[in-house]
Amino acid sequence: MFDAQIRPIIDPALNAQGRFLARLGFTANQVTLIGLALGLVAAGLIVTGATYWALLPLLLSRLADGLDGAVARARGGTDFGGYLDITCDFLFYGAIPFAFILADPAANGVAGAFLLLSFYFNGTSFLGFSLLADRHGLKTDARGQKALYFSGGLLEGAETIGFLVLLCLVPDAFAALAWIFGSLCFLTAISRIVLAARSFGNRSGN
Repeated sequence: MFDAQIRPIIDPALNAQGRFLARLGFTANQVTLIGLALGLVAAGLIVTGATYWALLPLLLSRLADGLDGAVARARGGTDFGGYLDITCDFLFYGAIPFAFILADPAANGVAGAFLLLSFYFNGTSFLGFSLLADRHGLKTDARGQKALYFSGGLLEGAETIGFLVLLCLVPDAFAALAWIFGSLCFLTAISRIVLAARSFGNRSGN
């Protein structure tokens, strides 16, 4: 919901850092994989109950997720780079709830499963919309320069990162927060389906 408003504020700093990393010899794919590794470290810390300690690698992971695109813009991006980025993002966003489930299956299992179901549904609606947007030649830079078409919604990257940070700060509230956020994910996916029907319902495929 807030990504389009945040991008003009953070992009200049990200682009400057991306150019610096590119001069050091880093590739966008390397930054993507470093970000994933940090995210998985955060998930591992959550499993052990060290949720406060997980905050640092979690936030560094999301910083890397912003920097990989900046490095790609500095060096020249590739289709595979965009594919790798979104694949690693989905793995990260699934790993954190899964870590909370593993940390306390009895308390977090059902709510965590619902949250992962909502992520699956929302992610599918996002990727499906991106596919149709690409087929019909739609473009947008409202959420930064992306390899895929990023459609807006009630919950986007900023809200999801904020939610994961909140989980680490109040892990005992995981179940309640998961039910709330998962429900909002369902609403986001349904609204995107409605948008797709309005945007593409009368268009034929190429």
